[in-house]
Amino acid sequence: MSNNQEVKQRIVKGNKLECNICKHDKFWGRTTLMNTPKMTFFKLDWANKSALNYICNNCGHVHWFMNK
Repeated sequence: MSNNQEVKQRIVKGNKLECNICKHDKFWGRTTLMNTPKMTFFKLDWANKSALNYICNNCGHVHWFMNK
């Protein structure tokens, strides 16, 4: 676990999230920038969109969500 995130059940679009790999139901979250080569070239990484990640606390599989 990273960023001192709370490990808990997560709801996405009204549904309880379950890991696609191990079926565990506890996750911690983080936000990740979706860097693109063009924006990086112009040193505008900060302007990229971000994605929400929920990481399975059992197996570490990362679930990505662009629009939660």
